[in-house]
Amino acid sequence: MSFPFQISILGDTLYLHFIFETLAFIVGVRLYYHLKKGIEDPITDLNRLWILFGAMLGALVGSRLLALLEDPTAITEQTWLMIYQNKTVAGGFIGGLFGVELVKKLIGEKTASGDIYVVPIIVALFIGRMGCFSMGVAEPTYGIETTSVLGMNLGDGKLRHPIALYEMGFMILLLLLFSALKNKTMIRGDRFKLFMVLYFMYRFLVEFIKPYHPLFLNLSSMHWSALFMFAYYYKFILRVIRYA
Repeated sequence: MSFPFQISILGDTLYLHFIFETLAFIVGVRLYYHLKKGIEDPITDLNRLWILFGAMLGALVGSRLLALLEDPTAITEQTWLMIYQNKTVAGGFIGGLFGVELVKKLIGEKTASGDIYVVPIIVALFIGRMGCFSMGVAEPTYGIETTSVLGMNLGDGKLRHPIALYEMGFMILLLLLFSALKNKTMIRGDRFKLFMVLYFMYRFLVEFIKPYHPLFLNLSSMHWSALFMFAYYYKFILRVIRYA
């Protein structure tokens, strides 16, 4: 089978990416509700719905905005349809974070709300990246050419870093980490902060083996987004370093 992977269902041809993307959403939501049954949530169901609404709306905007900045030279050539179709998970995380914070201020909710989403997000990301990998170079999750044993032909005849596979491996490591921390007493909200810091650390580093477009000081929009998140969580980072 060659990239991008496709299957035929009732005479129609579908990209596996669409199937995995849909599956990631369904599994993530179901896992969230499964985990929610086993805890005493200090946040009311109504406020949870508002928080989810803020996360989804923020993610919708943030994912498109960061994707738009990934190639600064092509911004003026983008149509509204192209802007809507292009998206990035990292931008969704940033937009979702601020969407949640805005909604929480509006409804007066002060309890940290992100911990319960960590494992569902990790699992959904793993499944979603399977779809990204299935697209090969048709999806902007491939790496630069490499002569290492990790190089793969993703559809253009060149050996490249399979970035989607790297992220799937990283998600497995994160899942193992948070499984080990499951029964550890932590400040509410710290699990989500830890996930965000580790994920954006990974994205910052892996960006150097992707064919990125510099935004400023030879760093891409993804690099700057990661640096922004490190600055946003600097108190948490310093606290972790202090007690490590």
